Amino acid sequence: MEERGIELDHASINRWVINYSPQLEEKCHCCKRLVWTRWRMDETYIKVKGEWTYLDRAVDKYGKTLDFLLTEKRDEQAAKTCLSRAIRRHGGVPEKITLDGSVANEAALKSDNEEHRTSIEICKIKCLHNLVEQAHRAVKRLTRAMMGFKSFEAAQCTLAGIELMHRLRKGQLEGNEFAGLTATEQFYALALYSLHLARFIHLKTSRHPNLRHNRRRCLSSSRRAVPKQVPPV
Repeated sequence: MEERGIELDHASINRWVINYSPQLEEKCHCCKRLVWTRWRMDETYIKVKGEWTYLDRAVDKYGKTLDFLLTEKRDEQAAKTCLSRAIRRHGGVPEKITLDGSVANEAALKSDNEEHRTSIEICKIKCLHNLVEQAHRAVKRLTRAMMGFKSFEAAQCTLAGIELMHRLRKGQLEGNEFAGLTATEQFYALALYSLHLARFIHLKTSRHPNLRHNRRRCLSSSRRAVPKQVPPV
């Protein structure tokens, strides 16, 4: 912002992060690449309001981020929520998931297998678990300097932005509009895609009042609104 000659207070940037990070992170899932069927799951600690909370994470065998979830408790229900959301967002059940011996994660996997009659294999090999530990370290390196968060909502939104930038650096977006771009340029392209998508949905719902309560039908054809060209940065 200094290079552009714009003076901003840090509180304004914080409000931008809280408002727009979840939206951009959600749009990122619409453009993500396919992942492998062998996953790793683990959790780490994030301090919120002086108390430890738990950040569950799932990555594939190459370290690509699948999903994450910040929870207040470290139990089976939290682990199962993270697993179910990752499966739903990626449209498929993994063949094998590597754990670090977490009782909550193992109980969640067994419960999910029984509930949905799946056969996800549970693996406990420590050397294979280093990928998800490296993903934790990248996030903790940034959050450690923040000395914790003041609210749970702010922590969720800020972590969504951090995870989004890590996905862009890993090249997890798919599409001609993101090919050959740096992480910063991919961020601009994703923001532009989100802007066009929001305008498309607004026009679609304003012309068809019956679709206002069913926006998923608009999302199914929203790729026509994706710009083919990315403006130079």
